[in-house]
Amino acid sequence: QVQLVESGGGLVQAGGSLRLSCAASGLTFSRYAMGWLRQAPGKEREFVATISQGGTITYYADSVKGRFTISRENAKNTVYLQMNNLKPEDTAVYYCAAAPTIGAIRQANYTYWGQGTQVTVSS
Repeated sequence: QVQLVESGGGLVQAGGSLRLSCAASGLTFSRYAMGWLRQAPGKEREFVATISQGGTITYYADSVKGRFTISRENAKNTVYLQMNNLKPEDTAVYYCAAAPTIGAIRQANYTYWGQGTQVTVSS
């Protein structure tokens, strides 16, 4: 049974930082590209960042480019999202997801999902 478990969310002031983690089990982690997507209240889920199986290729949404960094440790079956200079518009539930190919920016491209972790940025 595949499980993706996110952690690290919370409440932070604008300009602050958070680091999200996603621990994977039940799948061959190194064979999957990993992504972070988010969903704000009343909005559709949107792409944030993705990283290739080996960790050498990354893509970011324009809204987070230069502020967020995705990384992974295949030995620990874990993917991270370092979020700096957070803004109130970053407030959302953040989801970790696994995709069979790199470059997945649509929800439909992802096979497995975590339960999400709440990030709230106060102004």
